[in-house]
Amino acid sequence: MKPQCLLLTLYLVAMFGRIILSWFPISPDSPMASVFSVLYSITEPVLGPVRRLLPPVGMGGMGLDLSPIIVTFGLQLLVAPLIGCR
Repeated sequence: MKPQCLLLTLYLVAMFGRIILSWFPISPDSPMASVFSVLYSITEPVLGPVRRLLPPVGMGGMGLDLSPIIVTFGLQLLVAPLIGCR
């Protein structure tokens, strides 16, 4: 596996981890808070600008953040073929 494909895969796993952890309340003093902090610092530089362009979609009083979906599709459909990943 090419190193850039491995990095892309690890980034997608980090984003998936952030998505899953965002569904649960995390206490600031728990070990999971440090994990979430690392995942946040890795993924926010890409998700933040997309989120500013595409605000959350309202769904019954809640906002659905579509930025992780857009970034995942973008990475899988545009970036992966450009760097030669299968």
